[in-house]
Amino acid sequence: MADIRAYLFDMDGVIVDSNPLHRASWTEYNRLQGVETTEAMKQAMYGKRNDVIVRDYLGPHLTDAEVFAHGAAKEKLYREMLEPRLAETLVPGLVAFLERHKDVAKAVATNAEPENLEFVLRRAGLGRFFQATVDGHQVKNPKPHPDVYLRAAELLGIEPANCVVFEDSHGGVAAGLAAGMRVVGITTTYADLPGTSLLARDFNDPALERWLVAAQHV
Repeated sequence: MADIRAYLFDMDGVIVDSNPLHRASWTEYNRLQGVETTEAMKQAMYGKRNDVIVRDYLGPHLTDAEVFAHGAAKEKLYREMLEPRLAETLVPGLVAFLERHKDVAKAVATNAEPENLEFVLRRAGLGRFFQATVDGHQVKNPKPHPDVYLRAAELLGIEPANCVVFEDSHGGVAAGLAAGMRVVGITTTYADLPGTSLLARDFNDPALERWLVAAQHV
């Protein structure tokens, strides 16, 4: 098994435990559009890019410009909700983990909107840890396709086999595996993520460090 040389992080559910706020902001935004958001709709959004979610929620007939406008308005509402609670929304143990592993190359690879990615990394002071970032609009195909993870590895100059992905969604796990990477599941969103090499509740989980040490010496 190849040595681990890079860590690739999803954002929502891995860096920030933001899915409850995404659920709340989608519910509020959809209500303004005359749409009631069901639990099934909320479950279906995880790991998807906004253009897909908007058409799922508000209709496949929308033009690209309308989809973009709806997505931008919803994400503005989301950032307004997130800002006063960003620090408490960071996944437990994340900052200490990043500090401990500062010598390992790191990237964020997410389907999230670029404004959200920039907002979280800047406001939380996390940008210093990452040598590359890839959002869902920098690649042709979003997760569950592997494009974002392959692009992140390319930017870091590291082979996919040497990368470990941290993910919280089924689509994200599928993307990491399709990229030929090992995947650690962070269970902020789902208790079970088939295909992962390890499930960890957060970055304080002692099983995570044990697995990384063992995987490095296989």
